[in-house]
Amino acid sequence: MERFYLIVGDVRELERLVPLGVKLVQLRIKDRVEADIRHQIARARDVCAAQGTQLIINDHWQIARDLGCDFVHLGQEDMEGADFDALRQAGVRFGLSTHDEAELDRALSFAPAYVALGPVYPTLLKKMKWAPQGLERITRWKQQAGNTPLVAIGGLTPERLPGIFAAGADSAAVVTDIQQAADPEARCLEWIASTRW
Repeated sequence: MERFYLIVGDVRELERLVPLGVKLVQLRIKDRVEADIRHQIARARDVCAAQGTQLIINDHWQIARDLGCDFVHLGQEDMEGADFDALRQAGVRFGLSTHDEAELDRALSFAPAYVALGPVYPTLLKKMKWAPQGLERITRWKQQAGNTPLVAIGGLTPERLPGIFAAGADSAAVVTDIQQAADPEARCLEWIASTRW
């Protein structure tokens, strides 16, 4: 699994950042009408195909499947309404969010392509009911996940990457550190350089 996992909230960000050398990106669209969601996913699919980048669609698994995307990410709430058999039959892989031991056990029972653990550090993106998990939790999670790749998310910066990889994470997902950077393109290039070793 790619070490650098970019998450963007709009296809325009994806179109700007993916050509810089991003090989794994999630499109996480919130609070949009279905026509816009379909349009954005189709554009993202085409951009990623042209760049040789793996696209992961957050939440909208039915639209992703209908539009020929092969990877989705589901949060704990999204898992309730997901048809995992339909995803498997369509050849769509999925990653799942986890925040505590019970969620990790549940997620692993679905044989996901990866599990995500977060927030590792305090995060500014959204109000979380979970406290920061810390590096020790990454190590425990990875032991429990075994061969299933573990994605760390929440409050990550390039400076924190050596610690999370040493703790056992296979990939580092980032949203805010790039979105809120004065120069998102330059910050994205820093992330790419920091994860190519």
